[in-house]
Amino acid sequence: MKNLRNFKWIALFVAFAANAQQEKGIIGTSNWLNNWTEFNPKKVEYNETNSILYGKISTNTTLYKKNVYLLQGPVYVTSGTTLTIEAGTVIKGDVATNGALIIAKGAKIIAEGTETDPIVFTSNSSQKKPGDWGGLVILGDAPINKFGGTASLNYEGDPSQTIYGGTNPTASSGVIRFLRVEFAGKKIKGYKDYNAVSIAAVGNKTIIENVMSSFSAGNAFEVLGGDVTLKNLVTLRSTGDDFRFTQGAQAKLDNSLAVRHSFSSGATRARAINVTSYEKKDETDFTKALTNVVATHCTLVNSTDDLNRDLASGLVKESVFVAENTGLTLKKSVISGFSPAVVLDDEIKPEAGGLKKVKLEELYFNNCKGNIFLENTTNNEDLEDYYGNPQFANLYEATPNTEMFIAWDAKTPDFRVKIGKITASK
Repeated sequence: MKNLRNFKWIALFVAFAANAQQEKGIIGTSNWLNNWTEFNPKKVEYNETNSILYGKISTNTTLYKKNVYLLQGPVYVTSGTTLTIEAGTVIKGDVATNGALIIAKGAKIIAEGTETDPIVFTSNSSQKKPGDWGGLVILGDAPINKFGGTASLNYEGDPSQTIYGGTNPTASSGVIRFLRVEFAGKKIKGYKDYNAVSIAAVGNKTIIENVMSSFSAGNAFEVLGGDVTLKNLVTLRSTGDDFRFTQGAQAKLDNSLAVRHSFSSGATRARAINVTSYEKKDETDFTKALTNVVATHCTLVNSTDDLNRDLASGLVKESVFVAENTGLTLKKSVISGFSPAVVLDDEIKPEAGGLKKVKLEELYFNNCKGNIFLENTTNNEDLEDYYGNPQFANLYEATPNTEMFIAWDAKTPDFRVKIGKITASK
């Protein structure tokens, strides 16, 4: 009995230590990045394509692991159709024809990979680079805040297949689990740029978990309107934003990781989290919901090997941007290596209660050149005093990434924070 009691105490101690270790940033009793993610996708070789997808998929279709598929031009899964993708399937976007997969409004995608057998979307180029092909687009009929309640993404191809928006926040566009999207975000002159993953007016019955975007030339994940929960997402060296929310998106982002790099960011500012309510104010129906995002247990990190050099060169920008008429709750998260950590739109008026919708709580600001600023200002004393109040429980530290995270220079790194780096923070 004594040994059994001792064993129970040991088990309780281990569980407590694991939870304490993961107080902020991404969490998990083990490294949930293992097996299904890939942090060096240029080195991975896949089999040659043996099946071509093109035009419209208008009957229920299954893609099988035994084949390697080529997306030739934009491929549309039309309304009323379900596309099922078997675990372990590889799908390549064609560089020459701007390959993309578009799940139209009213259609569904069932792409359930596994931890040891993820689904992979990648480029068919022998020399892979960001923006080789289009990306994965999922369109639904949940609400957006543009006048008329619907909109169309102006991609090259059939505009009738890129309409999104409606009145059903509980709609389902399917299930996506354990899936990677590599080297997407094609820019096509005269048309809207692709993102790695575009999620437009998707309803809250849709499941999107354990999805990784690597080396996107556009945004890694762009959420346009809808009501969606995103869990265990990973972005690696996106040129655009890692997570962009707009058009009245009602979104939850949970336990997700953005790994930026100074040399990968675009010439214009790109953020780990970018929250706006609209692209054009005069197209917005203010009787509809404005964007509101709740992001919890996120790790936003600049992975540069020489932060001081990149800061001096002006290559490091802010990690989070919050526009006017927008709500963001960011809590229990880590922001490491940015300049500064957070920028608020200069139309947000703190003295008029403008901070009520911007909740920054239980955050770990590490190695940031400044923490929270209003746009186009250099004096942030009032904001620092406000968010530095003990009620927000924000912490500040200057620790190298190699010392802060459990495993930094590994084939599959572990971005959970070491326990001592939080408990020792001021």
